Amino acid sequence: MTADRKREAREKFLLGGIVVRAGLTKADRAFLLGGLIELARVAPGTAEHRRLRHIGEEAFKAPALAGGSPHIAETVEWH
Repeated sequence: MTADRKREAREKFLLGGIVVRAGLTKADRAFLLGGLIELARVAPGTAEHRRLRHIGEEAFKAPALAGGSPHIAETVEWH
């Protein structure tokens, strides 16, 4: 495995861990992608960016969410 492939695999592993930490493992992929696209539109340094970053920093300090997020409908199968 090349260094680039190892780096890419590690990035995917870390991103998957964030999804688990947020309690979104049973969310459908379209929902997750839509949310990430919306996040990509938030300009760094804005009040919204700082607000979301603060939420994330606090979440990393807290125990991981168990049982999924109450804000989404869970799906059993990936599309």
